[in-house]
Amino acid sequence: MTVTYTADVSSRRFISNFLRVLFRWRGSIYKLMWVDLLVFVCIYVLLAFIYRVCLNSTLRKGFEYAVMYCNSQLNLIPLSFVMGYFVAIVMTRWWQQYTTIPWPDSIATLISCSVHGFDDRARAMRRTIMRYVCLCQTIVFTMISPSVKKRFPSYNQIIEAGLLQENEKQIIETLDLAFPHYPKHWMPIVWAASIVMRARRENKIRDDYAVKTIIDELNRFRGLCGFLLYYDWVSVPLVYTQVVTLATYTFFLCSVIGSQWIDNPQSPTANNLVVKYFPILSILRFFFYMGWLKVAESLINPFGEDDDDFEVNWMIDRNLTVSYLIVDEMHQEHPELLKDQYWDEVFPNELPYIDESKRTAPPVHSTAKLIPSLDNKLGFYMPQSSHSLLSQNTSSQMDMTTSLQRLREILKRQNESEDKQSSTSMNLEELIEQRHREKRERLRHRFLNMNKPSSTGRGYVVTVLRPPTPRTSQRSLIEEENEAEEEQGEEEQTKEPDSDAANKKPDKYE
Repeated sequence: MTVTYTADVSSRRFISNFLRVLFRWRGSIYKLMWVDLLVFVCIYVLLAFIYRVCLNSTLRKGFEYAVMYCNSQLNLIPLSFVMGYFVAIVMTRWWQQYTTIPWPDSIATLISCSVHGFDDRARAMRRTIMRYVCLCQTIVFTMISPSVKKRFPSYNQIIEAGLLQENEKQIIETLDLAFPHYPKHWMPIVWAASIVMRARRENKIRDDYAVKTIIDELNRFRGLCGFLLYYDWVSVPLVYTQVVTLATYTFFLCSVIGSQWIDNPQSPTANNLVVKYFPILSILRFFFYMGWLKVAESLINPFGEDDDDFEVNWMIDRNLTVSYLIVDEMHQEHPELLKDQYWDEVFPNELPYIDESKRTAPPVHSTAKLIPSLDNKLGFYMPQSSHSLLSQNTSSQMDMTTSLQRLREILKRQNESEDKQSSTSMNLEELIEQRHREKRERLRHRFLNMNKPSSTGRGYVVTVLRPPTPRTSQRSLIEEENEAEEEQGEEEQTKEPDSDAANKKPDKYE
C-alpha cells in the first residue's frame, strides 16, 4: 500500500513540512535499514574493543596501518556517481510502470454508449465484455505480483471472485496444455472483440465507427498489459545492480575500518575525542548511502509487498466494480436536464467565494507592464515599482510623475480612439445603406445608357471580338472603308440644308 503524505506538505509553513514526516515509521527509511545500521555499529564497536583491549603492540601497529590506509584511499570509490545514476534509473522505471497500468474506464464508457438495448442479451454483452477486460488484467497481475498470486493461486479462486466462468476455465486450461510456454492473458480480449462483432451483427452497435473505436481501445488495453509483462521480464541489467551493491558494501567495509580511532600521532583523529567515543559523521554517511541503496531495492519492483508498492489487489476490486457500474447501473442514464443558475447571464463574470479575501487576481503576462514610449524612439519602457520608488530620491519621484503623465496621455488617446471607433460603428448601418443606394443608382444609369439610341440611330451595339484570319481581316478592312464613306456622305447631306437655310432670306423681305 502506497504511503501518502501529500496532505501534510500541501502548503508551506514557517517550519519545514518535511520535518513532520520524519517521524513516521511505515514506509520510512528507518524501517528499511535499521538492521543494516545496527550491524554497522556493532562491527565498529567490536573492532574498537579488539584494538583497545585485545591486541598487543605489534598487532596494534598493523591495525593502525590498515586504518590509515583505508581512511586515505576511501574516496577512490565513486559511490556517489554510481549510486545516483542507478537510483535515477530505478525511479524513472518505477513511475513508468505505474503509468503503464491500464484502466478500463474508457472502454466501459464506450461500451455503455455504443451497445444499445435494455434486454437481457444486451446487458449480458456489456457486462461480459467488461468482465473479460478485468480478467485480462487480473491474469497479468498474477504473473507479476506476489500479493495477487497469493490471492489467486489458481483459476478456481478467480472463478470464486466472479471474474471467470467454468467453461472459460476449461478453454484456458486446454490451451495451457497445448501451448504451455506462452501466457494466455490475451484470450479474454479476443473473446471481448468477438462479442463486439456479434453485437454489430445483431444491430446492438449501430455503426462501424463505434466498432472500430471499441476494438482500438481493447487492443490498447491488451498492449499495456503486455508492457507490464515486459517490465517484469526485462529488468535493470544484473551487472549494474551487482556493481552498485558491491560498491556500497565495499565502501562501508572500508569505512568501518578507516573511521576507527587510533592512538597514533600520524593519524588526523588521534586527539579527537568525538571520534574516540562515537563516530557520528561515519554513521551519518552510512545512513545516507545505505538508505539510497534501500530506496532502489524497494522501488525496483513496485508490484511486490513493500510499503510503497502499488495496490494491485485494490485495483482489481475497483476496476470490476466501476466497470459494472458504468455499463449496467448507469447505462443511458443521466440526471434531469435543468437550466443552470447562469442561464440568463449566459456566462458568469465571477464565481462566488466563501471568503472573498481568498479571491485571486487573473495572471499577468510578462509583457503586461511594458508601456509604449510617446516619442517612439525608445519603443517600450517598464515603469518602476513602488518599492524601488520609495528607495530613491526626489529626482526619481519627478521621473515617476512624468511617467504617470505620459501614461495618462496614452490612456486619453486610447479612449479617444475608442470613442471614434464607437461612433464609426454606430454610423456603420448608414454607411452601408448609402453604398447600396449608390450601387442601385449606377445600375439604373447603366440600364438607361443601354436603351438610349446612339448618334447613328442603331441603338446599343454589342461587339464580339474574334481572332482575325486573312480573309476576315481583308473583308473587315473593305467594310470599314465603305462605312467610312457612307458616314461622310451622310454628314455632307446634313450640312447642305443647313447652309441653304442660312443663305435664304426670310419671307417678309421678298
